[in-house]
Amino acid sequence: MAVKRDYYEVLGVQRDASDEEIKRAFRRAAQRHHPDIDGSDGAEQRFKELNEAYRVLGDRQRRSAYDMFGHAGVDGTSAGAGGGAGGGFGPFGDIFDAFFGGSPAGGRQRRRVVAGADLRYDLTIEFAEAVSGVTKEIHFPVLVGCTVCEGSGAEPGSQRETCPECKGSGERRRVSQTILGQMVNITACPRCNGEGQIVTTPCTTCRGDGRVREERKLTVSVPAGIDSGQRIALEGQGEAGPRGGPAGDLYVAVTVKEHPELVRRGTELYHELPVSFPQAALGATLTVPTVEGTEEVQIPAGTQSGTEVRLRGRGVPRLRGVGRGDLHVIVTVVVPHKPTKKERELLKQLDEVSGPAVLPKGGPSLVDRLRDLFG
Repeated sequence: MAVKRDYYEVLGVQRDASDEEIKRAFRRAAQRHHPDIDGSDGAEQRFKELNEAYRVLGDRQRRSAYDMFGHAGVDGTSAGAGGGAGGGFGPFGDIFDAFFGGSPAGGRQRRRVVAGADLRYDLTIEFAEAVSGVTKEIHFPVLVGCTVCEGSGAEPGSQRETCPECKGSGERRRVSQTILGQMVNITACPRCNGEGQIVTTPCTTCRGDGRVREERKLTVSVPAGIDSGQRIALEGQGEAGPRGGPAGDLYVAVTVKEHPELVRRGTELYHELPVSFPQAALGATLTVPTVEGTEEVQIPAGTQSGTEVRLRGRGVPRLRGVGRGDLHVIVTVVVPHKPTKKERELLKQLDEVSGPAVLPKGGPSLVDRLRDLFG
């Protein structure tokens, strides 16, 4: 007699797995190893083994007995209990659940409700508006429920009727024979689109769809700190579903215009400040742009190109957070491309009184910077 494998090993779960984890593991394995899908040798036996393991571990009482006594505690109740088509396999509901996510309807009537489509609205805002937040009014066309027929699609005074093809179930079933017995393939009824009902006298206003097109106006609050590519979700503001179905959602996709002098990286802002050689050597008070306007910064004497002056709290607010980023002012010492005659004379005088160029002490050397860059 062949030795049975551990049921937890068969399903690929730990011994402390939850009921939901066991169910999900069975679904995945059943879909992968069903004999109609897995054409390899031994597929039928593997599928039997999966069902046997799930019949035990999917039942709390049997699982408890198995945990205490192993296979001896469930022999006689695992493989043959329950009967059903293709004896020795799990109940048909379990197999159906593995493939379709729920048990067959058992003939009950149901109506397939179709939700409306989600919509996207592209909104472009100014750089300052993204930093401070803004309220915008938007207009867009949308399908809404017909007020004449109240979304039913039927002319007032008439009634929707049961679909004669699916008898109101909204489903079409096709039965096929497999090695497991009967397998039922369920699809939406093509005549009523799964709704179970048909409109024999369509509403003259919406022509049976239950929806009409109108122009909608909404006020959208754009939070401070939003960036390009982010979206604002407005639940239930999309298109209404056909014939009374729930509405979809509206997604406002935001694009932020670039600032002419500031570069944004997350919550941090960067500005390149051009400084002349005399200003860098002697020091200067210069004006830099900020989101709110301008601000003066002090450039100390002897400032080198690439020096950073940080303005705390002048950056972008943290979206759904507290505080703001910083504004980084990067100094760039500009050497004139074509100095004037007077500038050349003065530079020659400076060169005569200046000693040879010496790298500033305390800062990283070129070797250090290259090592950081490529290291």
